[in-house]
Amino acid sequence: MKNRRILVTSALPNANGPIHLGHLVEHIQTDIWVRFQKILGNHCVYVCADDAHGTATMLRAEELGTVPEKLIEKVRDEHSKDFRAFHIEHDNYYSTHSIENESLASFFFRRLSDADQIRTEAVRQFFDPKEKMFLADRYIIGSCPRCKEKNQYGDNCESCGATYEATDLIDPISKISGEKPTLKESEHLFFKLSNFTEFLKIWTRSGVLSEPIANKLNEWLKEGLKDWDISRDGPYFGFEIPGYPSKYFYVWLDAPIGYIAAFQNFCEKNDLDYQEYWREESECEVHHFIGKDIINFHALFWPAILNCAGYRTPTKIHVHGFLTVNGTKMSKSRGTFITAQEYLDHLDPEFLRYYCASKLNASAEDIDFNLDDFVQKVNSDLVGKFVNIASRCSKFIEKEFNYRLSEIPSNRLHDETIAKEGEIRQFFEKADYAGAIREIMSLASKANQFIDKKKPWVLIKEETNRAEVQQICSIGLDIFRILTIFLKPILPNLAESAEAFLGTDSQTWSDIGEPIHDKTINQFHPLLKRIDSKTANKIVRESEDKIETKEPRTKKSISIDDFTKIDLRVARVIGATEVEGADKLLKLDLDAGNETRSVFSGIKSAYRPKELKDRLVVLVANLAPRQMKFGVSEGMVLAASDEQGNVYLIEPPPNSFPGMKIS
Repeated sequence: MKNRRILVTSALPNANGPIHLGHLVEHIQTDIWVRFQKILGNHCVYVCADDAHGTATMLRAEELGTVPEKLIEKVRDEHSKDFRAFHIEHDNYYSTHSIENESLASFFFRRLSDADQIRTEAVRQFFDPKEKMFLADRYIIGSCPRCKEKNQYGDNCESCGATYEATDLIDPISKISGEKPTLKESEHLFFKLSNFTEFLKIWTRSGVLSEPIANKLNEWLKEGLKDWDISRDGPYFGFEIPGYPSKYFYVWLDAPIGYIAAFQNFCEKNDLDYQEYWREESECEVHHFIGKDIINFHALFWPAILNCAGYRTPTKIHVHGFLTVNGTKMSKSRGTFITAQEYLDHLDPEFLRYYCASKLNASAEDIDFNLDDFVQKVNSDLVGKFVNIASRCSKFIEKEFNYRLSEIPSNRLHDETIAKEGEIRQFFEKADYAGAIREIMSLASKANQFIDKKKPWVLIKEETNRAEVQQICSIGLDIFRILTIFLKPILPNLAESAEAFLGTDSQTWSDIGEPIHDKTINQFHPLLKRIDSKTANKIVRESEDKIETKEPRTKKSISIDDFTKIDLRVARVIGATEVEGADKLLKLDLDAGNETRSVFSGIKSAYRPKELKDRLVVLVANLAPRQMKFGVSEGMVLAASDEQGNVYLIEPPPNSFPGMKIS
């Protein structure tokens, strides 16, 4: 059978934030599929890149006092490091801000223009008069036009779920400057997506998507597609559109083209022809792994652009659901935003790989990272079932038979394990890892039952049973070897350790039916340790202290007028208590002169509650109340920290009293 040639991509992480569990689910899903293809012997290349462009990157760089180019370079290094830590092996992890991508984006635009699929239109949008820039929906907040909930973004309400135009917001303000935006007209460029409705109706039903996803897309197609705005006004960090000064490609135009650019960069380094994979009649395959929130970009806009430009469309788009944590949407404001590094501070990355795989199937169902289920599944499946086979059998092989395995005799369970190869292979091919794991762990349970039934610890007491005991344990260890191959795409590091113990070369799928007869193994060392539930729960508790607000962004520089708006008052601590479930916070009850306030302060590492009674502190008295997971914080107590992370409360001047203004 001819080996397949496959190009695989994951959705591009944004270049202005850290890698979090949501990113990891998708990249783990993709990496497992890629490793599986490589173990089969197929030529599979996995590329990805940081999504570097957009207003967010520009503003983040400005906030940090740097330029976007330096910021995205730094973030890309951090992202690459995080992915490597989770054994995610991109063949090339690149950036959309590249020479290749700029050239390709311009080339695609010319193709679309030459096909008369670009038009211009004047649009009215919000403009920040202070910052002198047009505002994307995410940089406008106001009250929802339907439920009137405050502090909602310019495209949807998190409270009631309504979607709307930014211009429908009540009392909108710029999240960047805090100023009220004005409406301003600008000429934009549109891709005539509406012309591709019939093409997409056929293409989305061609097998490239699952039926539920195709049905969802059909809702858009039945209504009729609108032309797509592909331009943004400066200032904007991105590629300028050829022939249109101060107009830039919208990030979702050049981001998917970045897949091709990242692959082109890889091919140039490895003497391959990237165009061979992207020709209309190519025999190569292209697979995209994405979340369901961006399916419209990948399964409507992207194939239409590829078709118009004369390029092939994807072979398959694998779509997964959202990630929740303990049943709650991943969100900084809800304390369930967990970064890759926060996870790594406490747990083995392969535990997450296994748990994600156990939840991922061919559908786009949401995935819940439930801490209790996570601990139970890893401890029960990996330690209690899989590794337990090797632990039990190796004791006898080491002690009684000088590390020597017997010939593997004919055995029903051994044959059944090998025979499951085809079924498990199909589960992996469909990216139904949950189905694969169910079969693998069923086989692991049967192997343990086989050992329990044979009772080698009883048989070994009789000299005449020694050969049988050696065979029982050799069968058990060869089943362990086969299960290791099955699990290798999911647990590459554990598989490598298992192969070292068994003394085999790196195993591939073709080795499944080749038992390790009459062979010496190495000493067994524990391959995994059980997870402690307290350690696992620390991840969520620590993230709960990090709160996201929708308040306008603080600029790096402020004027003296801005500073004089801050009302600093002396306050006396009349009570201090620990906050249950928070590692860093103390709740302070304050006498602020003519009123009392409750403030949450991250000073727990430096102060015990009883030490703070009657202490004078500096209170930011006119700070807007902030809703936190543990209650409402009515201000802020000023503190400082040094490079070692030590925290010090700032003390007011001598002879101060509660309510006194500091100026």
